[in-house]
Amino acid sequence: MAESTCFQDTLNAAAERLFALLDRFHQAEILVIGDLTLDEFLTGQVERISREAPVLILRHEHTRQIPGGGANAVYNLAKLGAKVKVVGLVGKDPQGEALRAIFEAAGIDTTGMLTATDRPTVTKTRIGGHARQSVTQQIVRVDRKSDQMPDLDLQMQLAEYIRSQIEDVDAVVCSDYGDGVLTAPVIEAALSHKHTIVDAQKGLERYRHAKLFTPNLPEAEQAVGYSISEPQSLVRAGQDLLSKTAAEQILITRGDEGMSLFESRDGESECWHIPAFNRTDVFDVTGAGDTVVAALTLSKCAGASFWEASVLGNLAASIVVRKFGTATTTVEEMKEAFQTLLDEGI
Repeated sequence: MAESTCFQDTLNAAAERLFALLDRFHQAEILVIGDLTLDEFLTGQVERISREAPVLILRHEHTRQIPGGGANAVYNLAKLGAKVKVVGLVGKDPQGEALRAIFEAAGIDTTGMLTATDRPTVTKTRIGGHARQSVTQQIVRVDRKSDQMPDLDLQMQLAEYIRSQIEDVDAVVCSDYGDGVLTAPVIEAALSHKHTIVDAQKGLERYRHAKLFTPNLPEAEQAVGYSISEPQSLVRAGQDLLSKTAAEQILITRGDEGMSLFESRDGESECWHIPAFNRTDVFDVTGAGDTVVAALTLSKCAGASFWEASVLGNLAASIVVRKFGTATTTVEEMKEAFQTLLDEGI
């Protein structure tokens, strides 16, 4: 209780500064390299059981398409007001066209989105059904993706485009979902920027010397090779990750336990813990990590300290987890949520 009160006091003292940082989000220009995914949600009403097989027949009602995977990181940055350039691959298919159209409608520069004729756009189609006057429930998910690495020529084209943009952006974000875009030539090009932020599900060592890593707890455990179950192992893991990645900063997101920050300074590491905001109102954590990365990146570009940037990343996540499905937030929503925290407390 005392720790929470102390954090609340610190938050109150930093309020004016944090509001000012939010006002500067729109000034940043970000290059995002990611495994681009289209999330499809197909829903309908159950009519009857099929005579062909023991399966439901749905009367289609609507299909919703939104950015997922690395594309969600791109979209989050755009919705927070940043100028965004996206780098990645899509297939020559309607899903790739849909994703490109969504980005362009949001003002995102899609010049670095290359088309791979031999690969599908990574697509996750969730099919849901409902009876009359009942809630929709997911029945099955259909995934489309390739397990093959992109052609070397495509890899080099992506790397060449990244190098051509490095001098014109404030930060580079690598959103690695393991779908093949972040190959060695692409990673090497991304790391040529001094402010490269990495959100990778595995293989953190491939990004050695990036400035900042943002693993969640399971990803951190996989990277260090042991369970993180108490404060001592958490601190040890943060220190081991700093050493393993040669990064300046590590942010471990811990769900309803908040976030833990680790920073390397002059050969020594510092550690802070930020509690979760609004932990009782969590509906869906899908894509929350992408939201953290987006708000954290823009905060750093606005001149925030690591602690300030992490607080704003935490704040942004606390908003999207109260929405169903892959979601985004805006600066105005963040300001309203922050004011509520100041008025009502954590």
